[in-house]
Order: sequence, then C-alpha cells, then structure tokens
Amino acid sequence: MRVVFMGTPDFSVPPLQALVDAGHDVVCVYTQPPRPAGRGKKDRPGAVHRRALELGLEVRHPASLKSPEAQADFAALGADVAVVVAYGLLLPQAVLDAPRLGCLNIHASLLPRWRGAAPIHRAVMTGDTETGVCVMRMEAGLDTGPVLLRAATPIGATDTTGDLHDRLSGMGAELIVRALDRLDELVPEPQPEDGVTYARKIDKAEARVDWTRPAIEVDRQIRGLSPVPGAWCDIAGERVKLLRSRAVEGSGAPGTVLGGFTVACGAGAVEVLELQRAGKRAVAASEALRGMTLPDRLG
Repeated sequence: MRVVFMGTPDFSVPPLQALVDAGHDVVCVYTQPPRPAGRGKKDRPGAVHRRALELGLEVRHPASLKSPEAQADFAALGADVAVVVAYGLLLPQAVLDAPRLGCLNIHASLLPRWRGAAPIHRAVMTGDTETGVCVMRMEAGLDTGPVLLRAATPIGATDTTGDLHDRLSGMGAELIVRALDRLDELVPEPQPEDGVTYARKIDKAEARVDWTRPAIEVDRQIRGLSPVPGAWCDIAGERVKLLRSRAVEGSGAPGTVLGGFTVACGAGAVEVLELQRAGKRAVAASEALRGMTLPDRLG
C-alpha cells in the first residue's frame, strides 16, 4: 500500500520500521517540527524524524495541518492509508478523508478505557492489571473511532511505564502490519459507551511523592511516572527521582526511613529499588546509598 506515516516519539519508531520491513510504500513521513533540546537548546529532530531520514524517506514537519495548502499537499500524496502513532497534532476532517482507505491510529490502551494523552501512565498509576494496543479507524472525536484489532498484555507488579511503553510499541508494530494485510476483511467494532475513561496529560504537580498516602498508591505513582517525568522526593535539599519500587510490609510515621531505602507510608511501606540523582545516571538504590546518606525521615 501507499502509506503516509504520522508519528513523532520513540514509541512510533517500531511501527514505522515494521511497515517498511513489510514492504509497504511509505511515501511520506509527517512528524512534529524539531524542538530545542540538550544543554545548548538547539533544535533537535524527534525519534521518528531521525529514523525516517535513515530509511531515506521524505519527511514533512508542518506546525499545523489546518491550512488549505497543508491539506492539499497531504491529499496530493495519493495515499491508500495513513498510519498515525503518537503524532501530536489533531487531524482536520479534510486530512482524515484524504487517504483512499482512511486513517488508522495505533493507541496504547484497550479502548474505550484510557482515551487521550497518557494511557500508559494512567493504567499503571490507577492499578490496572491489564492494558494493550488497539488499531482503530480515526474519526473526529478523541480516540472514539471503531476498533479493527486489539491485543492485550498483563501489567506486572513491578512494571513501569517505561517497561510497558517498549512492550506496547512492539505490539503496535505487529498489529498494524496485520491490520493492513487484512484491511479488506476486518469488521470495525464500535466502541461501547460503558467503560470510557480519559487519560489526561501528566501534570508536574503529580510527580512529588506524598508519603502520607498508602504504600500501594505511592508504588504505583513511582512506577507510573517512570522514567518520565519521574516521581521525586526531596533528600537534604536535592530533588531525587524514584524510578522503581515495590510495596512492602512496614510501619512508622509517614516518611520514616525504615532501613536501606524503605520508607514508611500512610499505610505500609515502599522499598525504592532504582533512583536517579540530579545530573547522574539511573542506578540501583543499593548503589546510590553507597554515596549518599538518607535522613531519618523524608519530607
């Protein structure tokens, strides 16, 4: 098929590669414009942009698709289908209608649960035991389109958002190739009205750990915000990111360090397994504690 691919971050790279490997003609890649990054704050292309250039594909990065000119340029590609994966721009109806077979979206949840911007984070933070990937036919609503294919995976007790991100990206890559191979025979399944939830964008205010909350919630917060933006706590005036953890038995005033990097919570305790200090790499908590001393109580 003649495919237009639309995506931006790391999550979108395996689906792009899978489409190329399957022999589809990726006629153009749309992605977000390069953004300032790094210490020098120089414009840096995103992960999909870089991979597309490595594959020798045409890349476009318009700031918007709202203008008649941008929509005409898109339609002129004569695509059979557009595949959209974490692109980052809303698609106007004219763009949705342009490909002969429409636009397909890879979404990292089991729709209609967790429509919206942060489905992986929210699934972990809420304590879901299962998540997955859906390939849906796009329409004007926010992740409301009918589902063509879906695949599920359990959320393990120690899984972080980062772990699931990589797993779901690979699942999405496999699923979109299957969907295109069988597109003429797949029956779109309308999403039910029951069970709709929205995965709102993560707010920075959600990242600070509150040790007065139950350990199970603190553990989900740490794993759900790992690696980005990273849950954090203050240790002797230093903001330290907590990246992996588990809920354990223990009691004491919330914030009390019970030994190692086990901290009492409002109910139970959390053992921090991996962390990252400012300007340093992520390490196991046991390694970090060889170079830092915890106070008796964390605020």
